[in-house]
Amino acid sequence: MEFGSVPIGEATGGVLAHSVALAGGKLKKGTVLGGEDVARLREAGVERVTVARLGPDDLGEDAAALMLAQALIEGKPGLVLSRPFTGRVNILAEEPGLARLDVARLHAVNAVDEMLTLATVPDWHRMDPGSMVATVKVISYGVAHSGVAAAVEAGRGAIGIAPVTTRTADLIVTEHEAGSTEDTGRGYRAIEARLTALGMTLEQVTPVPHAAGDVAFAVSASRADMVLILTASATSDPRDVGPEGLRQAGGQVTRFGMPVDPGNLLFYGTAADGRPVIGLPGCARSPAMNGADWVLERLAVGCPPTVAEVSAMGVGGLLKEIPTRKQPRNG
Repeated sequence: MEFGSVPIGEATGGVLAHSVALAGGKLKKGTVLGGEDVARLREAGVERVTVARLGPDDLGEDAAALMLAQALIEGKPGLVLSRPFTGRVNILAEEPGLARLDVARLHAVNAVDEMLTLATVPDWHRMDPGSMVATVKVISYGVAHSGVAAAVEAGRGAIGIAPVTTRTADLIVTEHEAGSTEDTGRGYRAIEARLTALGMTLEQVTPVPHAAGDVAFAVSASRADMVLILTASATSDPRDVGPEGLRQAGGQVTRFGMPVDPGNLLFYGTAADGRPVIGLPGCARSPAMNGADWVLERLAVGCPPTVAEVSAMGVGGLLKEIPTRKQPRNG
């Protein structure tokens, strides 16, 4: 691609690189200059303009952006593209889910040509319908076809979305006289809002005494796709009421505790029949982001995190403090 300042007599067919203010209205950058445009510039006394001119082996910015964006989501349902505009195409989610990115291949895309850029949300990021998973932006007005082809091959099918497959949940809440004095009604609404954002339904809330046997009975009686447990007193040991109740129901605890704050006191595992179970930390009563959100979202799309993945959440796991927290980090 050629780029630079040219005499006005040589500007026809070039792409205007910088907007020019004229008496009859601005001539915007990106305009492919035709005869009438050049005449207006002459009448305004403009002698030179900066233009870009595509070569025979170049693709225009919109065509290049669209070609790359189409390749990135090839074969991946649940994603749509925006209309190309000024060298940009956005990749949007059609439904709730989590972004799935082949990170190494996307790095390879960005290494092909500095004029071809791709920005994405993090892997496993929760997406709402219509939200942007990624944006492709071609910086220059054109780029070599060979570069676009190399980026296409590097990134073909590298962006996807894991849809929500878990549709319903039950919430088991333990109660005792010395338990939480928080507004539990508000807490339930915060938990339900999390489920709703994922396209899930809170089927029922079941209060039970704060005892492992009662939790076990409620877990076994639940018929929802997922079981949530919220204890009146914080779960502080792997043998505490919540995780022990899950074991007594024939289930398994995959992990107790996580290096995300707020959210340390979470446990998760499976019921006897394999359904996911989450022991929620007390901070789940707040609508603020906490570690339980990351685990809940993974279980909702049928991709439970491994113990190693939860361990790795500590880097980036220092989240915003919850103002109503009983024991804030700073004491």
